[in-house]
Amino acid sequence: MDRRTFTQGFGLLTAGVLLPVGNVYAKTYLTVEQAKTILWGEMSMSPRLVELSKAQMKSIRASSKVRVRNPRPQVWKTANGGWFVVDQVIGKHENIDMAYALEANGSVKGLEILSYRESYGDEVMNPKWRAQFSGKDHRQRLKLDHQIKNISGATLSSRHITEGINRLTQTWEQVLRHL
Repeated sequence: MDRRTFTQGFGLLTAGVLLPVGNVYAKTYLTVEQAKTILWGEMSMSPRLVELSKAQMKSIRASSKVRVRNPRPQVWKTANGGWFVVDQVIGKHENIDMAYALEANGSVKGLEILSYRESYGDEVMNPKWRAQFSGKDHRQRLKLDHQIKNISGATLSSRHITEGINRLTQTWEQVLRHL
């Protein structure tokens, strides 16, 4: 074996060992239909077309301190005036697909995680942790480690879900309640 072949082979072997290989983790926990049933039972609901204007997005951002990433949230109104919303928040690096239920008065009825794509931090799936949001509404801007307990090892997911609730309740206050 000549020196050039050896050097190339050694270089490729070294690169293969030293370069990190990223594992992609994604777990789908629920479909939208399953989340509807968990959060609202057999309550009938109808889809509502919602398209936020730039002014509404700016206002929601100002009041929630969270950027509105999607001007067209997936929204359903229930027969009793409540709301079912499917949205995304960012975890550490990847999106977390979420389903939220809001009572007719805009308070959080519950939330479910539809899919989680991070390799760790899925402790946010814990029902006790998610139950902290029940009854919260637009009048209080929730903060991690204040009204909402943090989860060590899932800090960014915890923070971003909390921010998502703030954004959602402000969206209800400024847009959904008027539909």
